[in-house]
Amino acid sequence: MTAASSEQNGAPRVVLSARGLRRDFGGFTAVNNVNLDVHHARVHALIGPNGAGKTTVFNLLTKFLRPTDGTITLLGEDITRMAPDKVARMGLVRSFQISAVFPHMSVLDNVRVALQRPHGLATQFWKPMSALDGLTAKADQLIRSVGLDRERNAIAADLSYGRKRVLEIATTLALDPKVLLLDEPMAGMGHEDVGMVAEIIREVARERAVLMVEHNLSVVSTLCHHVTVLQRGEILAEGDYAKVSADPRVRTAYMGTEEA
Repeated sequence: MTAASSEQNGAPRVVLSARGLRRDFGGFTAVNNVNLDVHHARVHALIGPNGAGKTTVFNLLTKFLRPTDGTITLLGEDITRMAPDKVARMGLVRSFQISAVFPHMSVLDNVRVALQRPHGLATQFWKPMSALDGLTAKADQLIRSVGLDRERNAIAADLSYGRKRVLEIATTLALDPKVLLLDEPMAGMGHEDVGMVAEIIREVARERAVLMVEHNLSVVSTLCHHVTVLQRGEILAEGDYAKVSADPRVRTAYMGTEEA
């Protein structure tokens, strides 16, 4: 079924797709024959034990690695051999596991700097900070959308770990992604922060596709529309959480007796 016919039938369209994805490192195959469809306005989880190949798949999709075999399409265009910066400009944007913000800048300035690229200011580095004033209204809109209003003028280094991750999501959204890849967004968070970030991701996914690597199965069960389970670089199971969590192979490989 094509993306167009999928939309006509009321199903969300596929915006990011991989077919037969494989990556070899010497004699070791890290990812083998992975097929993946990520849909608009849906949260898709990629889960599996350590070493299952999740990060390698992320690196392949975002072009940090070139696949040994297989194809990747974004918004219907083949990006298999495309450079990472061009893929990012097309709207495939990744947020990394480790928080990446400018620690000595305010929340507002972090978001304004991130807005430079989509507004054509990214290469005009010689201009003073006042050149960013025209981006303040848009920055404030993004700050409000992730609930950082009270921290607008706070220095990023002074934020809690969870709030730094929220700021990172805001700066990522400043790039206007069509597909947002989140690498363990809940890693290292306390319970309160996990709930807050999960709700932000839910809202973010109303207007774009989200693909996330996540180990917190409670979050996956309540947040994600579709789950793909990897084991040893191959797809072990996929479907909604109820389906994959009931699969005895998944319990054995990943969830263990805790989910039995």
